[in-house]
Amino acid sequence: MASSVQRSSMKIPPRILLPVAAAVILAAGLLSLLWWQLRLSTQHLEQEFKRALTLPDGEGSIAITVTPIDASDRALLHLRQGDLFAVRGEWAAAQGEYEKSVQVGGGVTALRKLAQAQLQRRDLSAVRSTIQKLRQEGVRVEDLLLLESIVQLRTGELVKAQAVLENASDSPQKHYGLALLAIIQGSHDRAKEELQGVLAGWDPVLRANARTLLAAYEEFALFPESSELHLITLLSRALAQVQECELALPLLNAVTRQQDDYRDAWIVQGYCELVTERFTESLASLERAYSLDPEKPEIQYFLARAHAALGDHRNAITFLQYALTNGFTPEKEARRIIAREAGELGDSELELEQYRVVNDSPGADIQSFEKFITLAITLGKKEEAYVSALKASVAFPKDAKAFELLGWAAQESGRPAEARSALEKALALDPTLESAHDRLEKL
Repeated sequence: MASSVQRSSMKIPPRILLPVAAAVILAAGLLSLLWWQLRLSTQHLEQEFKRALTLPDGEGSIAITVTPIDASDRALLHLRQGDLFAVRGEWAAAQGEYEKSVQVGGGVTALRKLAQAQLQRRDLSAVRSTIQKLRQEGVRVEDLLLLESIVQLRTGELVKAQAVLENASDSPQKHYGLALLAIIQGSHDRAKEELQGVLAGWDPVLRANARTLLAAYEEFALFPESSELHLITLLSRALAQVQECELALPLLNAVTRQQDDYRDAWIVQGYCELVTERFTESLASLERAYSLDPEKPEIQYFLARAHAALGDHRNAITFLQYALTNGFTPEKEARRIIAREAGELGDSELELEQYRVVNDSPGADIQSFEKFITLAITLGKKEEAYVSALKASVAFPKDAKAFELLGWAAQESGRPAEARSALEKALALDPTLESAHDRLEKL
């Protein structure tokens, strides 16, 4: 999150300047990490399903892409879709995808992710049920220890959590649980010691989380004149990044009670309330941040999401448009939500315009083309749908869905021969694409 520091002719004393500079760094962290995770998950999703093979084409051979649809692939697809929702903070949708993955054999991995989504949504009875299923699957004792101790931390059973963790065998999970406990108790030397123990361990996810939490301490050390409130805000942001908003919120509430004009604390608090589905509280926190800095696009973006969650689609669109005007990135993410909210309002032209802009940008994906083409055909803009489908087939020459869309748009715009050719190519790329089979049969 970018920020600017107002300048004046007077010299600003270090005791004021250093915390302000630290806040600038703090404000850059949360969204940049979320968008990096989102891009990484998207790339992973694409790579998982691309398998090259060779088919004769009469003049030699061509390399094409096939997407096999067996149970394990469906489980992985739902996992990755869940991950995309998770990094956006849309935990209800993420939970739905993880549940589908469990149903089609996603196993321990899917159950772990499901437990994380249930934790974020504060559904502790469901978490306990998932923990029991993990136990039946024979998951490691250390993983069960961490999940159960996090439930205890979230329910305020700190003494019980400490006793269970300290009596457990040495493991990265034990050190991580004790580090979280130390952070919320304000025992920062103990927290750093336990995080070093995590870094020395074998769990790659916990090592990454430990680095994120330690980075907050390292950042604070750069500004020795900063207050304790700044350290707590940095740690709260780090907790949000490792999906522990429930532990961050009491810390943030303490900060904002003591310093009502701490903009970045209000932003992180509003974000954490948003992703833990405290939508009314999130709106209030983000409105306070907005009153302190009405031009900051990230505040406007999260404020829009809070309005959307509360069903106020018009205000959601308004604040997203403000965010785009003020340079919010990634633009595609904001336009995706504008399109969704416009659809809720029945404003099809605004919805169509968002996908049109996205599809003209380098970040377009096949899903945005599909939504544009579907909506354009529904609105009777069949020629525009056809032109868009042509663009999709050029942009994604090895994606069967692109050629199915081209076949559909060609059929709707009165080009039956081209429709047949495109659908046949879609099936050559992916013989399992049932929707293309259905369209071809109708021809």
